[in-house]
Amino acid sequence: METSKQHFKILDGLRGIAALAVVIFHFMEWIYADFSQNFIAHGFLAVDFFFCLSGFVIGYAYDDRIGKIGVREFFKSRIIRLHPLVLTGSVLGLLAFLFDPFGGHPELYSTAKIILVFLCSALLIPFPVMADRGFNLFSFNAPSWSLFWEYIANIVYAFILSRLSRGYLLLLTFIAAVALFLVAYRSGNLLGGWSGPTFFDGAARISYSFSAGLLVYRSNWIIKNKLGFAGIAILLSLAFLMPFSKWNWLSEPLVVVFYFPLLIALGAGATLTAGLKNFCIYSGKISYPLYMTHYAVLWMFGNYYTSHQPGTKQLTFIIVAGIILLTGIAYLVMVAYDIPVRKYLSNKWSKRKPQPDLLN
Repeated sequence: METSKQHFKILDGLRGIAALAVVIFHFMEWIYADFSQNFIAHGFLAVDFFFCLSGFVIGYAYDDRIGKIGVREFFKSRIIRLHPLVLTGSVLGLLAFLFDPFGGHPELYSTAKIILVFLCSALLIPFPVMADRGFNLFSFNAPSWSLFWEYIANIVYAFILSRLSRGYLLLLTFIAAVALFLVAYRSGNLLGGWSGPTFFDGAARISYSFSAGLLVYRSNWIIKNKLGFAGIAILLSLAFLMPFSKWNWLSEPLVVVFYFPLLIALGAGATLTAGLKNFCIYSGKISYPLYMTHYAVLWMFGNYYTSHQPGTKQLTFIIVAGIILLTGIAYLVMVAYDIPVRKYLSNKWSKRKPQPDLLN
């Protein structure tokens, strides 16, 4: 690795592709209860890719300086980076719940319970109590479940993984891989982690992928190649588009354990053409805001689809327009809220000067 903190722009771009896959998957899962008919039925594996990418980036950004800045400053930097959009997603989810014109039924819940659910969502305290929202860990913003585990991974990194030798990290990653295969075998897939009944599936998913990403960085598994962003983006997309079958219990953990770390290594070592540079930078910046703000609209879409049963042409128009709209909303949230708030908090709370946004 170079000693200077270069920016892995292709990994930025891949993160945007993964975020878009999640959004499309969330639209399509409302339409196809039978995932074998869903063309992007494995879009949820984008979360495991996020986890792996996060492990790589955290190691790259902090391994050589967490001892200098201290655990307290590390936690400050992570909260500043992640939590403003956790709050935004919770607020949007609450508004969508209260004012959804197609359903939601807030009148069935007491004001106290709604306030409690919102506070738990804003503070990332799992509270899976709403049956009509699938007992999501965070009923007002379902994707926050992965941020909960991201926070747990950051805590474990600060106190344990940052001090762990590569040999012990390799052993820990192997144990986590075994646990991931067991979870997939027991459940038939790796779709869990987002709800109360599947809570500990999330622990297995973050444990392996974050450790694997960190191991890729510490082992310097950077593969120089000429695939470019387009080639690696296609390879990543194939993981989300592979058929949903009875072999998911095997194919999904194989993808997560071997394929995603390989893509991280390829993405870190690939050469980016000048024409795609700006796209990759934008894609990386918009990915987290898009991921954390889109699900409020998805609940309204789901209630509309259930109650109106629109035809294929109408659905196609709604989904395409919805993706464009959600991307626009994410951009506005990023520019008008997330970036200014993070800049303000960095200046006010952090003792160090704001660092370049190295993916995370």
